[in-house]
Amino acid sequence: MNNDNNNQGNHTQNSLQKNDDSAGVFADKAYEVDPQALNEPEVSHRVAKKTIASGEALKLAVVGHTNTGKTSILRTLLRDVYFGEVKNEAATTRHVERAQLTDSQTGEVLVALYDTPGLEDASGLMDWLEDNTASRRDGIERLQQFLAADIAQADDGSSDNNSNENYSQEAKVIRQLLASDMAIYVVDAREPVLGKYRDELAILSWAAIPVMPVFNFTDSQDANIDEWQTMLARRNLHISTRFDSVAFEFEDEMRLWQNLATMLTHSEMLEQLMARRTENWAQLYDEANIIIADFLLNVAAFVREIGEDDDPMPVLQQMQEAVRQSERAMQHNLLNLYKFYDNDVAATPLELQAYQQDPFDPELLKSYGIRTTSGAAAGALLGLGIDAAALGTTLGLGAAIGGIAGGLLSNTGSIADKISGVKRLYIDPATLTLLATRALDLLTALRHRGHAATDATQLIYNGETSIGDTDDESSNVITPWATHKLPSELKKARGKPQWSSLSSGKSEQAQLSRADMAWSLASKLQSYKPEQ
Repeated sequence: MNNDNNNQGNHTQNSLQKNDDSAGVFADKAYEVDPQALNEPEVSHRVAKKTIASGEALKLAVVGHTNTGKTSILRTLLRDVYFGEVKNEAATTRHVERAQLTDSQTGEVLVALYDTPGLEDASGLMDWLEDNTASRRDGIERLQQFLAADIAQADDGSSDNNSNENYSQEAKVIRQLLASDMAIYVVDAREPVLGKYRDELAILSWAAIPVMPVFNFTDSQDANIDEWQTMLARRNLHISTRFDSVAFEFEDEMRLWQNLATMLTHSEMLEQLMARRTENWAQLYDEANIIIADFLLNVAAFVREIGEDDDPMPVLQQMQEAVRQSERAMQHNLLNLYKFYDNDVAATPLELQAYQQDPFDPELLKSYGIRTTSGAAAGALLGLGIDAAALGTTLGLGAAIGGIAGGLLSNTGSIADKISGVKRLYIDPATLTLLATRALDLLTALRHRGHAATDATQLIYNGETSIGDTDDESSNVITPWATHKLPSELKKARGKPQWSSLSSGKSEQAQLSRADMAWSLASKLQSYKPEQ
């Protein structure tokens, strides 16, 4: 499991703490100005000027205009729905917050990330800089002069009421910028190119560290990326990247780190981060498929016996409920694996109709294009298999037909053991196929969902709506196998009731019994990966 964002306990800091890894390229300029911002007594000496070197964690500032999604991007990079605060309003982040990406095996800090407040009035600040600083001085000196001014010192609740100028938020950004090795400038790709953004980039360039624009919300049809790239090129910013914090693509993240690495003299830490994250991403996918395979085997091996003259209805209903609970547990395991939690912080994919629908709803079978195998109306019957002919003799033909029409039984030709006077009830192939398809659909959704997504409908893959988010019954769903061609592992499970905790109630023992077969089935599930 990916544990490369050990940032718990570091999420909310009202100001940066002065420590060994806070010194950036121009840390001497950043930290001599306002020691109160560090909540420490004024120091009597300068912090030694220092540049990033081999073996040091990269200090990366995340900057940009208000409400462009800086915190959202960090949530997705950190795989953490709890980091910071995300709202659809300006100036949500009021202080610099620090998080870190570590090597999941060694615990080594590879990248220190700094979420900064939004630049609220860069044009006003530019006017002040032009009026109060000498153009012949370099950018660092001009920013230094600004940080020493009174307008940079006021903070929330303590500003000078006699002054209309308050650039305390911009000051926080600039201090962190000067204390960092490089920065990413977050651009809302839906926004037009305005003068205030040009002023922001001009001010950021004075910090004399590499700045890379990152386009957020690129999945939107209103994206203006071409116009932005033209403006950026005129400011000698030729390296940019796309990273949508909602419609996530792992390849985009790798491209982000790779582009940053090309801008550094020493990129070892980023190269190590890319290698580890690629390894962890592949491991997550392997583990997810094992979770799904184990669930399917557990259900396939589920069997209940009833006497030849017993009423099957109560048993069938109990089996249905057991399968519902088992599927829900599997879904939660997938959510937790990818660090999406079914809670109040953010909406989860399980809130979509597809994952709320009863797997024994006949209309759901139809929406997935799954057909039963015994000549019944397509998708009209449910997935608990019992010998319909035997039911006809036991319950009477009328009762059997009534049960089928009522959505409780299926005539899909399962095993009826007439020896010893018992019948065995199994979950039929149609339902197993539905459960597999829905699980794989959820896995695909999780792999393409950013941790900044706050809406359950933000479950998009390549611009297409996910299953269950549409009323169109002609959905082009691809099942992993034909209903009548179950994988050999699931067929074998039919004769292994000891594999199912639903049958025996012995969870750990049953799981150990089916472990080898779960690995085998998981490798087959990977071949059905939709994005390949």
